[in-house]
Amino acid sequence: MVQRLIARAVLAWVLLSAGAALAGQCHEHYVDGRTPQIRNPKLQAHTQELCYGVFGVMHSGLTRTPLWSAERLEVDNIESAATLTRKNSFHAEPRLPPSQRAELSDYARSGFDRGHMAPNGNMPDEDAQRESFSLANMVPQDADNNRHIWASVEMAVRKMARLEGRLYVLTGPAFLGSQLRKVGNVLVPSHLYKVVYSPRQGRGAAYFVENNAGAPLQTMTVAQLESKIGINLLPALTLNEKQQMARLPRAKPARRARPAFEELR
Repeated sequence: MVQRLIARAVLAWVLLSAGAALAGQCHEHYVDGRTPQIRNPKLQAHTQELCYGVFGVMHSGLTRTPLWSAERLEVDNIESAATLTRKNSFHAEPRLPPSQRAELSDYARSGFDRGHMAPNGNMPDEDAQRESFSLANMVPQDADNNRHIWASVEMAVRKMARLEGRLYVLTGPAFLGSQLRKVGNVLVPSHLYKVVYSPRQGRGAAYFVENNAGAPLQTMTVAQLESKIGINLLPALTLNEKQQMARLPRAKPARRARPAFEELR
């Protein structure tokens, strides 16, 4: 009996240590290690945190998309990513139950791109690149939006990271309004956002765009975005800090004369 109790205690310690290590791996992608807080009760059910090498995801089993993907974006990662050849390896996330995850069949012939939230262009090695192609890191995204305005946002953020050395980035979908669509079992977001926090500036700001072709890109404070989507994205910041606007680079839409295949960046 004593040996059994000891064995159980050891097993519990091992599991707790593994869980702590996993949580720590995710927390390093957030400002001061503090994970966003979901305030919208409609989004709170069936969420699961997934930790990857250089980014973390809060996945929703209701939408079958991430609610956000988080990155501590380092300039060294960007430089390494630029040397890699892109290898499309889209795949369902094996850590999620089939009843809550997206499948490749959901996107097939849907007319939507599988839009990265943590971009492939930020992944410093082949393992990280493959992780970024998990469908847990994807949303159904209008193809023109994905390949032009959103690609320009990602390039602008990489440029900013090269200048500043490190950024904290949160990217995700917004599900606003009552006329939401589905592709297969996956909910199509009405909008997309990218929050950028600059440790050098000591403040953040957000890009925000409707998930449609030719939609105008907006920039706004973190406080404004949080009020729209019902998530406390940067709990480490005070309300006053969230109301201050970081200097974001202008995103210039990518030229449309590029080959028409999915997700060029």
